[in-house]
Amino acid sequence: MSERYTMETVSHKNAFRRLLGYMKPHKKALAGAFTMLIIATAADVLGPILAKVFIDSFLMPRRFDPLPLTILIVSFILIYVVSAFMHYFQLISFQKIALKIIQQLRVDVFGKVQHLGLTFFDQTPGGSLVSRITNDTEAIKDLYVSVLSTFVQSITLLIGIFIGMFSLDVKLTLICLVIFPIIFILMQVYRHFSSKVYMMTRQKLSQLNAKLNESLQGMNMIQAMRQEMRLKKEFGAINGQHFGAMMKSIRLNSLMLRPAVYTLYLLVLIITLSFFGIQSFGTIIEVGVLYAFVNYLDQFFEPINSMMMQLSRFQQALVSAERVFGLLDDHRMAPVKAGEETPSINEGMVEFENVSFSYDGKTDILKNISFTAKPGETVALVGHTGSGKSSIINLLMRFYPINRGKITIDGAPLQSFYDDELRRKVGLVLQDSFLFVGDIKSNIRLSCDHISDEEVVEAAEFVQADTFIEKLPGKYDEPIGERGATLSSGQRQLLSFARTMALNPKILVLDEATASVDTETEEAIQEALKKMRKGRTTIAIAHRLSTIQDADQILVLHKGEIVERGTHQELLGLKGLYHKMYMLQKGDDLNKNLRCLATRSGESS
Repeated sequence: MSERYTMETVSHKNAFRRLLGYMKPHKKALAGAFTMLIIATAADVLGPILAKVFIDSFLMPRRFDPLPLTILIVSFILIYVVSAFMHYFQLISFQKIALKIIQQLRVDVFGKVQHLGLTFFDQTPGGSLVSRITNDTEAIKDLYVSVLSTFVQSITLLIGIFIGMFSLDVKLTLICLVIFPIIFILMQVYRHFSSKVYMMTRQKLSQLNAKLNESLQGMNMIQAMRQEMRLKKEFGAINGQHFGAMMKSIRLNSLMLRPAVYTLYLLVLIITLSFFGIQSFGTIIEVGVLYAFVNYLDQFFEPINSMMMQLSRFQQALVSAERVFGLLDDHRMAPVKAGEETPSINEGMVEFENVSFSYDGKTDILKNISFTAKPGETVALVGHTGSGKSSIINLLMRFYPINRGKITIDGAPLQSFYDDELRRKVGLVLQDSFLFVGDIKSNIRLSCDHISDEEVVEAAEFVQADTFIEKLPGKYDEPIGERGATLSSGQRQLLSFARTMALNPKILVLDEATASVDTETEEAIQEALKKMRKGRTTIAIAHRLSTIQDADQILVLHKGEIVERGTHQELLGLKGLYHKMYMLQKGDDLNKNLRCLATRSGESS
């Protein structure tokens, strides 16, 4: 669905126009490269004319005057030396411009992705997105590096060749012009059929990337559940479809590119030789003119053949450009500041007023949510899976736009805050903490240069992460691989806490922040949380009810609605949903403790 949405927004014509728009900043460099190309083309065109002069003025009459002949030979050599140098430098210039353009395009695409809203990522497979940023931009690079430069060079050469042909024989040149409509029709037919083939090829390649990404992300589950064969069959099926699309492309290219052009070349060559043959019955034919004309025909069809061969890349680039510009035009952006007010978060009071929310615009995930978290208070959100706890956090973090209702911080609407103010003053810790490739220090500081090394250490000590950091060989300079795979889940979570504390936020948002840690680590974190909450508003999603018993207010959610609210003791007294959840967890904890005791007694015996 997402693939169709983005691709349908940009036409072939619009995509090509926008690709040309990327060339505007390089006007001067393009003018220099084009000038060198014209000089090189002029040299190429003059070559056969000089050869014609040599044949008709020196070779055929057997007149070899030393001085004119020497001038002709030197001129011939100089022309081809100039042609070689100009071709070299214009090619370098065009390639350099092309690489700069594609470099800018990739930065634009990556920058766009960074500002897309979570709605977009919810609806777009990660592998498909990677395919657009890598494979599709690579195909567009071919357009600038190979296709456009080939077309410019070929068209310039064709114009030069026609000028040379007209200088030799106007009548025959006009006859040869008949092939242009045939070539144009051939190109249009090829473009019509190839566009469909390449669209299918790109879609299947995108699906291959999506399946590959899914497999790599879930490899532990695939192996644990013995799903290797199923994933292999699914990947093989998509790969087979991609193979079929590629074979259609190969058949089309094999039929309509070089064979078709070569057939046209033979047709024109027959016409040319027949023309000179018929003319020879009545007049004397200059061998030099015949040689030059046939030479021009060879040169004439070479650029046509080059353009036809590049049409496949041109078509692939346009298809890829549609997908890339579809991504650049996607309106599902992350919510940003609205209005002229510039409020600041000083106290940290959070209010939800009759907030309702739907991800798909049809089914409400949240229904009339209202509560107030006063400065320094801890508000806990509890409920079964799918009750709407994470959706409340997502709206408070402004990951999604509010459908209905109002959220305020310190009395100011959530949408009135600048992103920088909101992200610095509202600290988020997720259940699955994310670490970047780098080291311990850079993961705590991130890109906040104002956080000193001393503050990094203080933040780590505050959450008791220094206990394990000091044991690492590199301590705070210890390298961290992708997603922090070399650290335990508890260690990753402690670093996530330290990262949040380094910002010294006014509001803490904890999304089951202790769910991934062991009991001993959780106890240490709970001690740190007590210090973190002082002077800060804390909104916490809790899976273990034992961790939020001291919360100032507990909201119990069920099917997107707040069905109970109060303190731990007040909710237990209601004998409702919270009481039932608490008793079930208490029974589970008791059973776990009994199993642990049984295991230990068995080991001691």
